[in-house]
Amino acid sequence: MEYIVAVQRNSSGDIVSVQTSKGRIISYQKALMEAEAGMLGGTEIQWNKDGNRILLNKMSEDIYFSDFPSIY
Repeated sequence: MEYIVAVQRNSSGDIVSVQTSKGRIISYQKALMEAEAGMLGGTEIQWNKDGNRILLNKMSEDIYFSDFPSIY
């Protein structure tokens, strides 16, 4: 199963796209959809206090992908 290996953030620090273990670079919204469909391993979807869905990392203690490498 594919999982997230790197992220790309905007100037505000929000994740805008992710790179998967198969080398695909997909938008954050597509990553949310694939995680919900069970196609993206090691992730969980939760709702934040603003009512938005967020993608969480369940493979390590780094649940917000803070220490993940950047997509170049």
